[in-house]
Amino acid sequence: MRIILLRHGESLGNIDELAYCRIPDHALPLTPRGEEQADAEGARLRALLRDTPVAAYISPYVRTMRTFELLRLPIERRIQEPRLREQDWGNLQDPVGQQVQKQKRHEFGHFFYRLEHGESGADVDDRVASFLSELENRVRHDPDHPDTALVVTHGLTMRLLCRRLFSWSIELFESLSNPPHCDHRILTDADGRWRLERPFTQWRDSPDGTTQV
Repeated sequence: MRIILLRHGESLGNIDELAYCRIPDHALPLTPRGEEQADAEGARLRALLRDTPVAAYISPYVRTMRTFELLRLPIERRIQEPRLREQDWGNLQDPVGQQVQKQKRHEFGHFFYRLEHGESGADVDDRVASFLSELENRVRHDPDHPDTALVVTHGLTMRLLCRRLFSWSIELFESLSNPPHCDHRILTDADGRWRLERPFTQWRDSPDGTTQV
């Protein structure tokens, strides 16, 4: 079994934080640069996958759906999966209030701090655990399901998917940076043991001394 995790291309919210005040998070589009990133990543993935059957699971946000479309991959199954969505920061956001939230989140910890009217990292962790359990069950028990799954999602969600698969500590998770836009990570399951093809960048050492697998 193989899982390819892919972060979406650059979105309007990544270059203009005030966009969140007028456009719902789920509706933020890719920037022109983000579209170029997705197009380039599509060429890389087509070379990697060749004729391999693939099932795609995609966050239903506009930026992730558009990223997937621009990959132009031959896909056997395409499923919108809400459990892969971005961490919920609430509805239309007040810029001053969001800066306060970000500061509190930084002080409290990205995993446990629950955003006002939104989610904590722990909430996202719970829903990705449910998704992973269902995905593994499908691959192992549905003979028609491809062995390779492409997951088009968001940076924090990618890290939490890996945290679940590898049983990383909360401290290690919080020490990792999101991958760049349209950057992927490949996870393979060999003999019941998951392996990460390439580690995430760490912005600090994990306080408990744990490392990525």
